[in-house]
Amino acid sequence: MSTEPKSGTTIEYVDVTRVFVPYKKTVHWSAGIRPGTTRLIVQVHTADGTVGLGETICLHEFIEPVLTKTIVPLCIDEDAHDIERIVRKIDGAGYYHHKRAAVAALCGLEMALWDIVGKKANLPLYKIWGGKYRDCIALVAYLQSSGVEEIAAEAAEFCGRGYGTVKIKLGSGEELDVELVKAVRNAVGPAVKIRGDVNGAWTIGTAKRQMKKLEKFDLEYIEQPLPLDDLNGHAALRRLSSIPIALDESAFTLQDVMSIIRADAADMILIDPHEAGGLWQARKEAIVAEAAGLPVTLHSGAELGISTAAYLHLASSTQNLSLAIDTQYHNQSADIVTVPFKHENGRMQVPEGAGLGMELDEEKLQRFKTDVINNPYLDPSRSRWFPEKPQY
Repeated sequence: MSTEPKSGTTIEYVDVTRVFVPYKKTVHWSAGIRPGTTRLIVQVHTADGTVGLGETICLHEFIEPVLTKTIVPLCIDEDAHDIERIVRKIDGAGYYHHKRAAVAALCGLEMALWDIVGKKANLPLYKIWGGKYRDCIALVAYLQSSGVEEIAAEAAEFCGRGYGTVKIKLGSGEELDVELVKAVRNAVGPAVKIRGDVNGAWTIGTAKRQMKKLEKFDLEYIEQPLPLDDLNGHAALRRLSSIPIALDESAFTLQDVMSIIRADAADMILIDPHEAGGLWQARKEAIVAEAAGLPVTLHSGAELGISTAAYLHLASSTQNLSLAIDTQYHNQSADIVTVPFKHENGRMQVPEGAGLGMELDEEKLQRFKTDVINNPYLDPSRSRWFPEKPQY
């Protein structure tokens, strides 16, 4: 046992709270419906009383026990500054076998450590990560309607508020996919960028047909047209279609990103610290993509204020994080921070406070506390239905 004296930033204990915040509008997509977002809020306490805030996605029951029963015990008595060491220690505890199980649990803890680093330095994180490359961050208008007329009206409303990029969930039917994109393009005009997210619902044959039909609508990209492990198929689609290919589910870990680049399977990559294992890993992914000449953006798992702040710091300080970032913040009915973000003209300002620059609203934290994960997949109204990947 080490006899070295503890520093003020020695990790003493960690609090984890599961919250569910309803959406304003239920999300409809190829894997079912979602009525809101379930997140884990992490508070890391150090010996000198500093409290670091973190947040991560909680779509599955295994995430919280991995965090509380494995990751937290491994970081007690470590120095909060030693982020690379702590991440490698967790990997060395056997989670190299289960990278996709560990990443979400690890991100909440790792984010809180970065918040501590910033608070101790009395600097916002973007300054610690190289400074402000961009002042405010362009956001995607994430369209939630399911009907053709409704989604066109929603797209037009967002563009009227200054959004320059809209995102449509595809993958619910061949004819419907094309009708949705057509309706949105007609509603927003030629200058607004449109993204289509398929979530791996197409076979390669369907993808070839669909992308040919969609070329005339000048999409910014098609996201994840094929199942996540088909890198060869995505590389083939890049050679066949003028529509750029973006990969998300294929790009969880740093190693995933390198595999995509080696396979020449994407024109741009969506990264996500909650899927990568933390903010530092996400920055590494962006750097690897930059070396390959690829732009990146951020995938959204419906972040609340803490993770939204982390996204803004990443986007501000990362040169090739040059595309509008995914967000569902405009669809959140509430937040658990004291000062929720404002989105004006399709943009958000980067926080200027120390660390992430966020403070918890303890009353809201308790109000939205939950013991369940509320319907992240499937559709309760269709008890025998389930999604297939690919679906058609």
